[in-house]
Amino acid sequence: MQFLKQSKAGLTAVLLAGATFGAAPAVLAQAGPHAAQMPGMDHSAMPAPNGTAPQSTPSKAVTESRTPIPALTEADRTAAFINSDGHTVHDKAINYFFLLDRLEWQNARDGNALNWDFNGWIGGDINRLWLRSEGERSNGKLEEAEVEALWGHAISPWWDVVGGVRHDFKPGKSQTWAAFGLQGLALYNFEAEATAYVGENGQTAARLKGEYDVLITNRLILQPSAEVNFYGQNDRTREIGSGLSGTEFGLRLRYEVRREIAPYVGVTWNRSYGNTADFKRADGRNPTETRLLAGVRMWF
Repeated sequence: MQFLKQSKAGLTAVLLAGATFGAAPAVLAQAGPHAAQMPGMDHSAMPAPNGTAPQSTPSKAVTESRTPIPALTEADRTAAFINSDGHTVHDKAINYFFLLDRLEWQNARDGNALNWDFNGWIGGDINRLWLRSEGERSNGKLEEAEVEALWGHAISPWWDVVGGVRHDFKPGKSQTWAAFGLQGLALYNFEAEATAYVGENGQTAARLKGEYDVLITNRLILQPSAEVNFYGQNDRTREIGSGLSGTEFGLRLRYEVRREIAPYVGVTWNRSYGNTADFKRADGRNPTETRLLAGVRMWF
């Protein structure tokens, strides 16, 4: 009995080893005829129980896993997909920015003057509608006023080409110009504008503007600025002479109570040249003038 138990235990071990590790046909043949009936095993090359030649049935490779991988479903694909809505670009969104760069009182030679310089835009990152306006009111009378509407297109991260119209309300009779130019940030965040104009009766003009912010502290900022104007023809009614007409240099010190609101004080130096200076002298005005000023800068 003990011998039979040992033989049975040995046969069981052989069968388990063959099923697990793919035992050789010879070993399985020694295990007896019933070993060929074990599931999951290829018996095509095993000898027949009576010792005859192997069966002619071709061998079949095991192609299915004991733990089959389920087919992908639409729910699996949805669970694996990353929602990237938080990373969509915003270059087509409509935004706006308006800056009242100067709203200031000036101590002019002929009396007190109120000056303004406004610019802003509305649109996207590439195409925008630009609005500009500047002028002066002196002794309760409007002396100078102009408005520009320009379509701007970004040609680089820092520069836009612009084109549109400019309308002068004062001085003299109203006049409309076609305008085109370039604006943006030069090296070291120097804000620059270069605009050319073609007006009625073949009049031409050009304007260069620039300003730069010098941070004394995070809130105390010194801003030098410059503006240069050129005209192609004399216009006596507007006291405009051909060539270099006039320049204005300013120095303003502002304190940003909030980023959106900053009062400031400063000084400007204005000078006319050539025929423009002669026209002013003929009208009893000095072509050179220095003005003290105080104002507020706001944006929204």
